[in-house]
Amino acid sequence: MSMLVLQEKVQINQARRKLAEKGVSCVDSFCKSLLRRFKLISAVPIGDTLKSWDVLLSLDLLEEKVGKNEPILDIGCYASELIVALHKLGYFDLTGADLNPRLTKMPYHDLIHYEITDFLHTKFVDASFKAITAISVIEHGFNAPSLLKEVSRLLKPGGYFIASFDYYPEKIDTQGIEYFNMDWKIFSKDEVADFINQAAGCGLFPLGAMMYDAKDRPIDCGGKQYTFAWLTLTKSK
Repeated sequence: MSMLVLQEKVQINQARRKLAEKGVSCVDSFCKSLLRRFKLISAVPIGDTLKSWDVLLSLDLLEEKVGKNEPILDIGCYASELIVALHKLGYFDLTGADLNPRLTKMPYHDLIHYEITDFLHTKFVDASFKAITAISVIEHGFNAPSLLKEVSRLLKPGGYFIASFDYYPEKIDTQGIEYFNMDWKIFSKDEVADFINQAAGCGLFPLGAMMYDAKDRPIDCGGKQYTFAWLTLTKSK
């Protein structure tokens, strides 16, 4: 499958257990959360339990398709669990890109290359990465032409773009709601289909079948109820 949709909340809990079994779960323990609340530790809080499902899917695909020595870029990576989990799995050519100035406080900053940059306009050379990941990123300040152009430029032929995003088949209006000082989009089925069409113009194509149907609305945020989608595109050779 090239696109999957989170159907019910139990899938999130199941994925978190599997991440723990793999030894890559990075979400704060109860004790660590208390220490952070009382400002006894200042490290960047990594991960979000709600993103367990899409993080696990991304890790599984990368382990299947991408070698441990191949370069991977995680965009919008501040506080990202994915890039830290990849390091724990033995991937060693990892780069993270984000505008947050605290990016250099991320774990393993001496082993993972973190770049404070706009991921829509980076200075990385062409065909630098075998895979580019974006976990719950593209729905904020969405700019399809710039995103697809840069992803296509940076991917090696045969490389993968893996993204998760807020989704519901029917359109949910988020006009006037902002996160991270950016507009917020909950993608509809038609908007995903349009994104896929635009991606084809940049040489990026789905790996397989596309799932669009949603069973439940397990996510409640900003006064909206919706779900998550997970999508993989590959760059034509």
